[in-house]
Amino acid sequence: MAEPRAIVLRAPGTNCEEETAAAWERAGASVEVWHVGRLIESPAELDAFQILTLPGGFSYGDDLGAGKILATRLGTVLGESLRRFHDRGGLVLGICNGFQVLVRAGLLPGGLGTGGARATLARNDSGRFESRWVRLATRPGVSPFLDDEIGPVIELPVAHGEGRFVTGTRAELDAMERSGQVVLRYADAEGRPTESYPENPNGSPGAVAGVCDPTGRIFGLMPHPERFVDPWHHPRWTRTPGVTGDGLRLFSAAVRALRA
Repeated sequence: MAEPRAIVLRAPGTNCEEETAAAWERAGASVEVWHVGRLIESPAELDAFQILTLPGGFSYGDDLGAGKILATRLGTVLGESLRRFHDRGGLVLGICNGFQVLVRAGLLPGGLGTGGARATLARNDSGRFESRWVRLATRPGVSPFLDDEIGPVIELPVAHGEGRFVTGTRAELDAMERSGQVVLRYADAEGRPTESYPENPNGSPGAVAGVCDPTGRIFGLMPHPERFVDPWHHPRWTRTPGVTGDGLRLFSAAVRALRA
């Protein structure tokens, strides 16, 4: 596959679609930004793409909870198209609000109604919106978004009020960790996963920042990789001139996996 095709879905309140599309283009994909209503009217059009992305923002104003309305629309109208997309090897990425949508639509953590751990993204322990840069310990192996070139620790910005990943029981979270589904964790200055604030901005148990389904092809994370594509996006960019943005590494890894 010379140039994978990516579709970035926007909805009322989405505000990161342009940056996300630009990141996919930089990584080597061909990108189209669609309003979710257009895909709902023609769900078979999803068959023309290899990557589906739900970007960040506040879809439908988060009036009934972060991502809930968009999740309902996806689950009730596009369920069969999403299943077909996933079964043929398509990749799904949910960033921040998009991650919230994937969880509330039942695509994560178990994937497409297959069961698995019960989970939600709850309000931050701090009780307020958190916007800051964080360190993240990576776990390559399961998800094509995180290959061996990603590095053990990356840095990305977060911006959310409901980012605390919570499972029904600790045993369910432990099972996800054993299966390799917990692929990103908030880390301290030494790169060790931490539940301590502010390194862990929301208080997620197990320091969970991003998870994938058992196949690895559905991936959701609270940090924003599209906001660290160029070196100068980082506040300390003058100290590491010319270094590829850590966020671009995630997009590039997915494109490499589809081309393999």
